[in-house]
Amino acid sequence: MNQDTINLVQQYYAAFNAGDMDTFLSLLTDDVIHDINQGERQIGKEAFTQFMACMNNNYKEELVDMVIMATPDGKRAAAEFVVLGEYLKTDEGLPEAAGQTYRLPAGAFFEIRDNKVARITNYYNLQDWIAQVSS
Repeated sequence: MNQDTINLVQQYYAAFNAGDMDTFLSLLTDDVIHDINQGERQIGKEAFTQFMACMNNNYKEELVDMVIMATPDGKRAAAEFVVLGEYLKTDEGLPEAAGQTYRLPAGAFFEIRDNKVARITNYYNLQDWIAQVSS
């Protein structure tokens, strides 16, 4: 069960890095819970799809230096990685975008149900990101 969960999280991030949103979204439960870093909780695959459309419009990101851990029963997982990004289009309430690049340590926590992601909670230092794109 543990290795199945690690494989699922690897598939999730591989699809993200490839820009394969169909595969990426297929790995989520219909009632997925998405805890946005320093933001709101969204519920449902449709809300997650809209969030990703906005992200893909405003940012170009690749996740590297990935480390994935899972509980022995496979019901929870965590990932630590570095986000290599480019700020393409101004996101509401954030600094102006002008193609700035950034390198940001980040992490995520997962709940797994029926070999799909049922919850994803992302964490990164927003102030670090703002400082990088504002300089």
